[in-house]
Amino acid sequence: MSENALPLSGLVVVDMSQFLSGPYCSLRLMDLGARVIKIERPDGGDLSRGLYLSDSESGDSTIFHAINRSKESLALDLKNPADMAALRKLIARADVLIQNFRPGVIERLGLHFEAAREINPRLVYCSISGYGEEGPWVARPGQDLLAQSRSGVMWLNGDEGEGPVPFGLAIGDMLAGAAAAQGILAALVRRGVTGKGSHVQTSLLEALVDLQVEVLTVHMNSGGKLPKRSDFRSAHAYLAAPYGVYAAADGYLAIAMTPIAKLADLLHMEELSPYRADPKSWFTARDAIKRLIAAKIATRPVDHWLSILEPADIWCAKVLGWPELLSSDGFAALDMLQTVKRGDGVSVRTTRSPIRIDGERPEFQRAAPRVGEHTAAIRAEFELG
Repeated sequence: MSENALPLSGLVVVDMSQFLSGPYCSLRLMDLGARVIKIERPDGGDLSRGLYLSDSESGDSTIFHAINRSKESLALDLKNPADMAALRKLIARADVLIQNFRPGVIERLGLHFEAAREINPRLVYCSISGYGEEGPWVARPGQDLLAQSRSGVMWLNGDEGEGPVPFGLAIGDMLAGAAAAQGILAALVRRGVTGKGSHVQTSLLEALVDLQVEVLTVHMNSGGKLPKRSDFRSAHAYLAAPYGVYAAADGYLAIAMTPIAKLADLLHMEELSPYRADPKSWFTARDAIKRLIAAKIATRPVDHWLSILEPADIWCAKVLGWPELLSSDGFAALDMLQTVKRGDGVSVRTTRSPIRIDGERPEFQRAAPRVGEHTAAIRAEFELG
């Protein structure tokens, strides 16, 4: 699929954000065809260029390459009046602006929503924060682990006796970026009808609260009763046995919602007989039930159990690590990997968009840009001076 055939082809996104939430949002818009111009500091660029593991060819972090592929870099010093004037000219011709500055910074720059709207009334302006724009947490660092800590989400992970367990991913950042992209797309649709821009706002905390809509709703409508994680092989605080992950002789097997009576028959487990006819016990006695199942599963390899459970339409799966996932036929069928390159020899293997348009998954060839790589070309094209 050519870039011109994508839904957002022709739209210009000015991305003033750093780290993960905003850049992930603009990555999704880029994958849908938008042109993303990344505004970076001339002296080092996006701070995430130096995070985590560094790529030996480019000197930039691999996380930066993953989130900023196929974008353009315009280096501007936001303390320089001439560069600020150039940025305002660019905003006047943009369709979308994304920013995730700390509270108060964008106001000091004079580019908050009201000011940007005066420059470009059709602009869809997106703000991503840590905790919203009001309240006692506004000035606190909007970092993923800290947002997870305040959101309550950590108390849904791990076994009951473990204490809070954070996700092994920056889920607040990623989900806030995804929510922002949804809001931007909706605002672009409305702009197509009214001709007017909008201010799209979300935060890491709001995205993490939304992630918990299922379980928070249960909590708030059950007299404030708190969920109790399973003491053993916990996978969901509100779901009964056998829901969980079990160690087999050579790996791990996940079993989802399954009637205990059916599982007892398939696994030839007489020890589950006391629980067959009492579905309530599948929750109240879930730890005891899961320990019995775990002892049985541990005796044979994963494939043995899959050969019994899958033909019986039991919801189960082998737990795959990255090497096994990447080499599997199921993953290969999705065609979700691509290699992006840059003129200076940088080559990065990374993922593709999770969205297919008219049956095709977009693919882009350009790696993440060098700091200011496109500055001269963008200044000339947009007559920024």
